Amino acid sequence: MTDLLQLVRAPNLLLAFAGVCGGGCIALGRLALPGDVAWAALSGLGLGAAGNVLNDLLDVDVDAANRRRDRPLAGRRIGVKTAAASLVGGAVVGLGSAALAGQLVLLVGVIALAVMLAYSPFLKPVPFLGNLAVAAVAGLPLMYGALAARRPAAGVVPWVLAAGIHLVREIVKDIDDLEGDRVAQRRTLPVLLGRGGAAAVAGVAALAFVPLSFVLPRAGGYGGAYFVIALPAQMAVLIAASRLFVGRVERVSALLKAAMVAGVAALVAGRVA
Repeated sequence: MTDLLQLVRAPNLLLAFAGVCGGGCIALGRLALPGDVAWAALSGLGLGAAGNVLNDLLDVDVDAANRRRDRPLAGRRIGVKTAAASLVGGAVVGLGSAALAGQLVLLVGVIALAVMLAYSPFLKPVPFLGNLAVAAVAGLPLMYGALAARRPAAGVVPWVLAAGIHLVREIVKDIDDLEGDRVAQRRTLPVLLGRGGAAAVAGVAALAFVPLSFVLPRAGGYGGAYFVIALPAQMAVLIAASRLFVGRVERVSALLKAAMVAGVAALVAGRVA
């Protein structure tokens, strides 16, 4: 069971679930969990699990070089049949729940799943495009909740901010995967620019995120609670940027994930407080 939870990236799925619920609250302007938003949150869990398992199935050789310890499929602690069954199960739960949440949610869910299917074989090898694609999908939970609440416009600012911080994290993850991507002959940013060059690009993206995280919520009418709660997240991103500019990528991913959690809380508080 531990290996299965590791395969689907259970902590990331919980963050996605919370993001969808948070997106619903932001759209509604109150703490509430209507049925459609609950179905969308379950859909996010299923689709996220499917995407994570698919990534491991397609990247098993690369993960064997980079992440054997924390990738149970590459480490041969889970078989291909079990992983494939988890992929199908996640997709069925994700799309089935999306259908119950509404037609627009289902459409976006199908598009997100299609992007995840295309990511490893087609998008990841294209410098920066793969990072943008996965950041857009990873930032969707807040928008997904707003779609389920029938107020998609309320999800635009959260989606842009979430995608921005995910973009930085995806470049950092590519730096961690550098050796395996070289073996697979993928033209990722770190392969093309080296660790230092890719870290500098990620650092610039992190710096650009900070003023954006002030300007967009202010223009969107978020309350003062957002700016108070978001401050630790913004500081964490600045620390991450400073580490990236000197080529130190250790613990940057963890810093960014903590910033994501604080950012979701800030966005919800800025609408419901």
